[in-house]
Amino acid sequence: MKALIAAGGKATRLRPITSTLNKHLIPLAGKPMIFYVIEKIVEAGILEIGINVNPGDASVPDAVGDGSRWGARVTYIEQTGGPLGLAHIVKTARPFLGDEPFVFYLGDNIILGSIRRFVEKFERGGFNAVVALSKVKDPQRFGVPEIVDGKIVRVDEKPAHPKSDFAVTGIYVYDSNVFKAAEAVRPSARGEYEISDVHTWLIENGFSLGFEEITGWWKDTGKPEDLLEGNALLMDETFKTVGAAIEGEVASGASVDGMVKIGAGTKIGAGVVLRGPCVIGRDCVIENATIGRYASIGDGVTITGTGVTNSIVMDRARLECGKTIANSLIGANVRIVSAGSSADGSLKMIVGENSMVEI
Repeated sequence: MKALIAAGGKATRLRPITSTLNKHLIPLAGKPMIFYVIEKIVEAGILEIGINVNPGDASVPDAVGDGSRWGARVTYIEQTGGPLGLAHIVKTARPFLGDEPFVFYLGDNIILGSIRRFVEKFERGGFNAVVALSKVKDPQRFGVPEIVDGKIVRVDEKPAHPKSDFAVTGIYVYDSNVFKAAEAVRPSARGEYEISDVHTWLIENGFSLGFEEITGWWKDTGKPEDLLEGNALLMDETFKTVGAAIEGEVASGASVDGMVKIGAGTKIGAGVVLRGPCVIGRDCVIENATIGRYASIGDGVTITGTGVTNSIVMDRARLECGKTIANSLIGANVRIVSAGSSADGSLKMIVGENSMVEI
């Protein structure tokens, strides 16, 4: 079995961060989100992976490489014609996938636990396709299944009046009949070849569509708040399995409370307070600062006289504003410096790469 990862698109809801950075490379709990997807696929025993990318995008290949760090082989597939929907991604990948069953995994979906049981459900149940479902509070944002007598009878994409409180998540297992469906469906009102229409076509044409509910957490990281929640969930999960790791230098006067990861070359000053869980990358300099719970700090970051909590700070950012930054996404090379007195309280911001903010 092979796997196909969707890692293209424009991610307009995450701009300006995604104006200069592929969404799937946004770091969560210290590493690009697509790395977690690859780890799930390899853990399920799948080592042949195709990654769908936007035409001309070299950032994902540069970050992921040939897959050897996971013991896998990665092939890159450009989605010619632009982002025309998930079913179009499947059609574009046909030469790589061939006629064997495959896992289709959206690269901005993160889950707790293994995907192995979805593959096993497909193999043991004799299905043509298996989709992973998750109960959500806002199903109208997703593809929504209509379930009758324990079977999916239809899937509607972003319906105004959902027929269930389930969302079809971004994890699917297909046999080659999915290509018949992908060729048969027509563009939706928004001009995309919808994967929900593929699923409905399979049902209406006599193919079996099974489902398995995700019993742990699942996040579709489509909005800034989703990214921050996913960052926190992954941090909790990572520290459960890996534990704390301090490779940098921590001065004797610093305070470390809870699970903390500190990369090599990082220097933590005497007046710093670290409250885990938090992750700090390599070659950072942190002085007279408080790094709070669920802060994910990239490589080469400088933080002086500033608090950071429940935020993602990307590589080479410089924070010297004298305030607490909370619930924020800070892009690479961003500078946030104090310009004098300002109102009390925490700051919330979404700042793209190579910006400068004076407060």
